[in-house]
Amino acid sequence: MSFRIRPASGEDFRAIYQMAKLTGGGFTNLPADRGTLVAKLDRSHKSFGREEDRQEGDLYVFVLEDPKAGVIRGTCQVFGQVGVVQPFYSYHLSTLTQSSPELGKTFRNQMLTLTTDLEGSSEVGGLFLHPHLRAGGWGALLARSRYLFMKLHRLRFGDRTLAELRGVMDEAGNAPFWDGLAGRFFGMTFPEADEFNAVHGTRFIADLMPKTPIYVDLLADSAKAVIGQPHPSGRAALRMLEQEGFTFDRYVDIFDGGPTVTALTDQIRTLREARTETIAEIGEAGAAKMVVAAGQLTGFRACCASVRKVPKKGICIDREAAELLEVDVGDAVVMAAK
Repeated sequence: MSFRIRPASGEDFRAIYQMAKLTGGGFTNLPADRGTLVAKLDRSHKSFGREEDRQEGDLYVFVLEDPKAGVIRGTCQVFGQVGVVQPFYSYHLSTLTQSSPELGKTFRNQMLTLTTDLEGSSEVGGLFLHPHLRAGGWGALLARSRYLFMKLHRLRFGDRTLAELRGVMDEAGNAPFWDGLAGRFFGMTFPEADEFNAVHGTRFIADLMPKTPIYVDLLADSAKAVIGQPHPSGRAALRMLEQEGFTFDRYVDIFDGGPTVTALTDQIRTLREARTETIAEIGEAGAAKMVVAAGQLTGFRACCASVRKVPKKGICIDREAAELLEVDVGDAVVMAAK
């Protein structure tokens, strides 16, 4: 199988919808809702078609495809700027230290404060790989292709990039963090709130959520235990993000308590280390493996490639990669070590 990343189109709806039904819930950027997915693909189409090279509230949806077999086995997304249409809410976990000289005691209380600190950031998310393909490094290709796209279109993205990871929930889709906090104010189960959020956004949070800080010690033990913890299925994704330079700065999701990690965009490893090269030859390229991308906007393609240096001329890439990228001798590519 020879896979590549390319922009999604309306014709990919059925494949994306089938993958959305496999997520198991809590995957806000990839809801199993037909209308929402159609709207996402339409928004992505408009974003790829926008000519102005500046940061806006774009959404770019990509798919992982085997073009010869005509199958799609993964998807991912990049948001140009969050908090444009609706506020982008997070909880920030902080500590308040209080002392009583009379008692001779000091208390350190953790608090959750509703914040929109991360507004204006870009976001990577919506990454899903079909269960039949979770070996061979395809998830890493999906993830890293986003950074190469950002490298090729840097002016469309902000100075900071975030990623939200799904929090802990049980097999029925219930989240202990939601049950211990927000659920008390909304009269909705977590699956109901998650579905509503995926379709309508988070404006209802501003309407009903208390604005004062929440003392963590007032929460049930089951809710406290999962604050900042990713869903078990998301641990590999968290490791990939950390390898790229993302860190947990004590921001958590307002629904399931999952961690939100951030990085300075220009310091994301793949984006920082990627270099532009010219294709001098196509053929036997040796053993060096790279993640390579080429093309602008709807012409963007990314894949894994064998690459070798051609002194004073550029690089040689293998023929299969050249076909996947739709490039020829003389074309420029951007690449990073695999």
